Amino acid sequence: MDVTAIEGRELTAVEFVRDHLRLCFDDPTFTLFAWPHLLFEEFSVAYGEPEYRNALCSLIGETVAKASCEEFEALTIEFDTGTVIALSLREEDLEGPQSGSYSESGRTEDEEEF
Repeated sequence: MDVTAIEGRELTAVEFVRDHLRLCFDDPTFTLFAWPHLLFEEFSVAYGEPEYRNALCSLIGETVAKASCEEFEALTIEFDTGTVIALSLREEDLEGPQSGSYSESGRTEDEEEF
């Protein structure tokens, strides 16, 4: 799946919804049903750890340098600062039938599941 439309865009919103996460880059939007890891230069943070939400929200306003979604491997979003949002898509790491979806337009009817 091509997610490169978010390259050069800022993360504009992080939405925590009961059992999932939404990452908005103006129109392009990810809905994640698994919680990604945050890889900073000096440390990493996983869901459930103290400061996870604060660390994720600290990325609002940061610009995406590179983004990729490799089927059955990983979703990675790297920012200009070097920070990476990483979500494993390997079968052994999945908790359900889908890890999330992506919509380049931000509309539900255009979502592609992964």
